[in-house]
Amino acid sequence: MSDHQAIGEVVLEVRGPDGGRRFVRVTESPFLIGRGTEVGNHVQLADRRISRQCAALIFEGGAFHVEDRGQRRGLFINGERAEGRSLVDGDVISFGFEDSYEIVFRASAASESLSQLLTRIERLASGGLLAGSLGKLNLLLEATALLHSQLPLDSILSSMLDHAIAITAADRGGLLHLDADGSRHVRIARRSGGLRLPAESIAPSQTALRMALEQKSTVITEDLALAGVDLQAAQSIIAQQLRAVVVIPLYAMDHSGETPVAGEELLGILYFDSRRPAAFSKLDRQVLDALALEAASILDNARLVQRERERQRFEQELSIAREIQQALLPHGLHDFPHLAVSGLNQPCHTVGGDYFDVFPVGTDRTAFLIADVSGKGLGAALVATMLQGSLSGMSLGTDPAKVFNHINRFFCEHAEVGRYATLFFGLLDRDGRLEYINAGHPSPFLVRKGTAEAVFTAGSFPVGLVAHAEYTSAVVQLQLGDTVVLFSDGVTEAMDPEDQEFGAARLQEVLSALGDVSLEEMQKSVLAAVEDFTRGARQGDDLTLLLARYRAAAEFAPTNPAEAAIHSSA
Repeated sequence: MSDHQAIGEVVLEVRGPDGGRRFVRVTESPFLIGRGTEVGNHVQLADRRISRQCAALIFEGGAFHVEDRGQRRGLFINGERAEGRSLVDGDVISFGFEDSYEIVFRASAASESLSQLLTRIERLASGGLLAGSLGKLNLLLEATALLHSQLPLDSILSSMLDHAIAITAADRGGLLHLDADGSRHVRIARRSGGLRLPAESIAPSQTALRMALEQKSTVITEDLALAGVDLQAAQSIIAQQLRAVVVIPLYAMDHSGETPVAGEELLGILYFDSRRPAAFSKLDRQVLDALALEAASILDNARLVQRERERQRFEQELSIAREIQQALLPHGLHDFPHLAVSGLNQPCHTVGGDYFDVFPVGTDRTAFLIADVSGKGLGAALVATMLQGSLSGMSLGTDPAKVFNHINRFFCEHAEVGRYATLFFGLLDRDGRLEYINAGHPSPFLVRKGTAEAVFTAGSFPVGLVAHAEYTSAVVQLQLGDTVVLFSDGVTEAMDPEDQEFGAARLQEVLSALGDVSLEEMQKSVLAAVEDFTRGARQGDDLTLLLARYRAAAEFAPTNPAEAAIHSSA
């Protein structure tokens, strides 16, 4: 970008002590500021306390900075003494007096519309179209100044309507808002003289509204007596004795190209009417178009801000949900007298529908399980949390099959939840007897003496899918050192960049090739194999692993006599 282009994009907003505002384009460097014109100031400030040669904006190295050229009380940027730093959009330059001028440096995309507006006005002026119309142009400048005010949105929009009514000489005007279902209602209503109207007092011409929306352009009817048959016959126009109507659709700006253009998303509609015929000059129409563009910009910015706030709030809620979900997973897994365990859960989104759990059932049995709720995200996570709470009740000794039957009926009776879950639940005794229920989950592998086999063949439907499903348990006898490898389909259905699945057969090969390794090494090896296979491809499913290794209770018998005495007394 050349120096000339960069300078041409900067506008100064000059705020007077009386509350007035004006905008000045920065056209050269140095750009002089001070009291009086005899020293060549580009911006003159009518305050005797400000020096004649006060300050200058200097453009160097692709940025502006302000230079003190003799202001007796000093120069300040945002309340702090100016020390030569580069100016950024929104910086406020002041002169040491609370009741004096302030100059706001405008150089961002938000001020681009002001720069473009000034350009349009300059072109109008060069074409000789401003004679007798400076008052309307001043109204337009005042209205655009509202873009940078800190007033509430409805206050800004009300003032914008007041300016538009003054420019159009209308009796009244309103801003129509669109609901999610497409229905329209009046959000703000004003009448001439800057007075508020009840929103229900305006009944906009539906015919004129429909014409503007169908054409996606402004409809201006200066004398309805000369308008088309449709408008002349419109009931609301006849009932209200209207003679002039202006309808301006406001569309969101599409910034994908170099120049913002009206897109397809309708933000609102400006509506004005009068009982007197109107006469709009070419300049009137251009000023009205410019004002409508600024109104659309205000609504568009407000919409984007609201969406960003909603996104941040949703992300915060998801973060809290993730913290809760992760807190409910077992942490610092410890070995039980007859069982060593290791596990992990990696959601593909902030929260997921996979989970695992390990908990004692009485003194001689330990339960372990893995579950995968259909779907992704927050809904799946909520169902997974509910399942976890239900199944944790088995720690009181409830029969697993009865619990599964109850949970299945509950989910099926609440079919509107729209979720089901696959589960594998195991209950291991001290003597190696493993009672299990497989509710539609991928069969775990049993790793025995370096060989991985799928031996858990008995199974039933996922929980919450078939109302009449009956769950029964099956039994497998484990041997010392046997490891049960439970996994979700995020492991076997992991995809490489060519959309090939990792697959159960590949997982079986990985497990069989490991030999006698610790659970931690086994877990790391499976993860490494999956990561090597996927080669960084984005995954669409949660990944969960749970490894449970049977250890004979005798291996944990205390060798210290004192410790043995403690255990026997317990």
